[in-house]
Amino acid sequence: MATIDSFLPDFIQSYFFSGYTVLNTVIYTLILVIFILAIIKLFRKIKIDPLSILYSIIPFIALGCLTRALVDNGIFPKTVFLITPEIYILVGMISIISFMFSLELYKRKNIDYRYTLFAIGLILILPILYFIPQLNVKPIIYIFATFIAASLIVHVLLIIGEKIFKNYSSIVELVSNKTNRIILMTQLFDASTTIVAVEHFNYYEQHVLPNVLNQLFDTYFTVFPMKIIVILSVLYIINQYFDDLTIKNLLKLTVFVLGLAPGLRNILTLVIGVS
Repeated sequence: MATIDSFLPDFIQSYFFSGYTVLNTVIYTLILVIFILAIIKLFRKIKIDPLSILYSIIPFIALGCLTRALVDNGIFPKTVFLITPEIYILVGMISIISFMFSLELYKRKNIDYRYTLFAIGLILILPILYFIPQLNVKPIIYIFATFIAASLIVHVLLIIGEKIFKNYSSIVELVSNKTNRIILMTQLFDASTTIVAVEHFNYYEQHVLPNVLNQLFDTYFTVFPMKIIVILSVLYIINQYFDDLTIKNLLKLTVFVLGLAPGLRNILTLVIGVS
């Protein structure tokens, strides 16, 4: 039986549905930028802080990651809308629709939109849970041991950084801000899952930059300093060069999602697939 995939030109299948390349990474980034600009307009119109839904969208992130993990392990078919990043675009659209519904319910019944959004995400996950086979907790032990060790080291570095740069208010604000630290931790979580997957369970990294660093230094542990440098730089740029609170907080929310989503996908793929 023909699927949507079979109607796609060979060029599109080769360059966009066969792993990450420099070309499709750039194009996906442009799509993400366009998506973010559209969401910024939405939040400006409704006059709500994007960070207010930081925790409410976690079930939706888990929904996309769990679906992707089931695809990785052959439980769901590998089709256009169930692979990365298309699955996250689809879940993103579902999240926006759910968010708009939650806002409407808030206006009509004064029910907190954050709780409604969170509840909708949980309800959407429930049918997917039926397809999960027996889980293996071994990778979880590896991942959290790596993550805790990395987090402790990073927190020490952040405290030292606060002392060294105490006369630079912008840097102190960057490393002491609770939201920034949560964002950094989600990115370290992603790095931990990547390292454990490729170093201990014979998985492979799809993204371009980590593979380049691995070839240079012969270890994927380089993902940790890469993440720290890149994320702190991004957060610094957001703090310094974006005065609009909606833009600033939506960009932070995006960085949060880009850390938590692949991290959850990795850990779910491992616990479902490792025998």
